[in-house]
Amino acid sequence: MASTVFTPDRPALVRRLRAAGCVFAEDEADLLIAAADSAETLTGLVDRRVAGLPLEHLLGWAEFCGRRVAVHPGVFVPRARTALLVDAAAAVAGPAPAVLDLCCGSGAAALVLHDRLSPRWLAAADIDPVAVACARRNLDPLGVPVYQGDLFDAVPAGWRGRLDLVVANAPYVPTGAVAMLPAEARLHEAPVALDGGADGLAVLRRVAAGAARWLAPGGHVAVEVSAGQAPVLCAVFAAAGLDPTVVRDEEWEATAVTARRPG
Repeated sequence: MASTVFTPDRPALVRRLRAAGCVFAEDEADLLIAAADSAETLTGLVDRRVAGLPLEHLLGWAEFCGRRVAVHPGVFVPRARTALLVDAAAAVAGPAPAVLDLCCGSGAAALVLHDRLSPRWLAAADIDPVAVACARRNLDPLGVPVYQGDLFDAVPAGWRGRLDLVVANAPYVPTGAVAMLPAEARLHEAPVALDGGADGLAVLRRVAAGAARWLAPGGHVAVEVSAGQAPVLCAVFAAAGLDPTVVRDEEWEATAVTARRPG
């Protein structure tokens, strides 16, 4: 008996996605079709996408810096603008650095930096156990350890004062603005990955204080932040004894701050 050929109605799918507010409906339709092996599977994926679930959570992966990164439901989805953070971090890293990816989420930044920097030591950490499990899925094949805990408290104490590069895509959305985030983030990503406290800089202040103790002399910390927050954050880094620099990409509307520990 011949098997039924799966022939999705792409134009109808695009129309439904566009009506639901999907800006890149054509691209999403192609990705959903590729992920489905039957009409029933496709219908289920589209129903959940129209209901507001992030595309990346449905597919099980996100594209970041040319890599496919596994993304579990509930885990922060790596944004395209965070490529600036990775570029800024790579630009200040010396040869064979010791690197720590804090607030790692899926481990996307560590995954890319592993290939770019050939670090002598690389680890990632996050406070969210769901994110840690996701990051381990991405980083275990590379032999990169992923620790669960609160910022530097998660890391083996032997690396205190020896890190060459700390990268942190920490939460920086002010608490009062979280309710205004797109529903995909607000409803389907962990609040701990989004909420940065009253002015958005609560976690980044702690990253700055910790970096001053955990970086080796001459080492750098690199973080993502909004353009409006950058001057205040630079003052925070300077008060911690670090020398900050702002990096901006207008095309992506992305801002990163790097800060060097004098040595």
